[in-house]
Amino acid sequence: MNIEQARFNMVEQQIRPWNVLDQHVLDLLLEMRREDFVPAAYRNLAFVDMEIPLGHGEVMLTPKMEARIIQELAIKKTDNVLEVGTGSGYMTALLAKEAKHVYSIEIVPELKELAAEKLRAHGIHNVTLEQGDAARGWDRHGPYDVIVLTGSVPVLPEAFFASLKPGGRMFAVVGDAPTMEGKLISCLGEACRTADLFETSIPPLRNALQPQRFTF
Repeated sequence: MNIEQARFNMVEQQIRPWNVLDQHVLDLLLEMRREDFVPAAYRNLAFVDMEIPLGHGEVMLTPKMEARIIQELAIKKTDNVLEVGTGSGYMTALLAKEAKHVYSIEIVPELKELAAEKLRAHGIHNVTLEQGDAARGWDRHGPYDVIVLTGSVPVLPEAFFASLKPGGRMFAVVGDAPTMEGKLISCLGEACRTADLFETSIPPLRNALQPQRFTF
């Protein structure tokens, strides 16, 4: 397989058509070696439009989803970022290239250790990886300029809003399968507005907050 041709095709045939038109983001996707973050058994699928299994019931998001999230958050070099769900470490790497610092929380210890190795191998050091359950919030290093949830939640906990700085942005996939909505929350002072970006369906965060459901 011609790796560079496959990477170029991923950007041109999957990512760009999904309304990712920011050339800076496209260049970042061409630069960051996605194949290095994919489990060895799936390396040949690194550039395919699919979720890649990571083990432990976790997956790597599709390339177009990762790219769209990065574009929509418009991360600045002064931003401190909270990532809920480190997974493969690839999204962590993309965020770290854009931000001042990334605090990434992973519930599975083995995935955290693998991601740490990959980030070190790529010379990415502006990341703090922690093992824990951040599905309902993680204010330890807050408030944050940017918050990214890499798994879905039925409802978005208020704790995340409380951890956002004025002017902060948050991306989350909210809802229940099979129909969920990728949402961008932008806060100006006390007021936050929500933009629905696209419909999707991705695996939920473990221990995500559940809505009160009526029973008859």
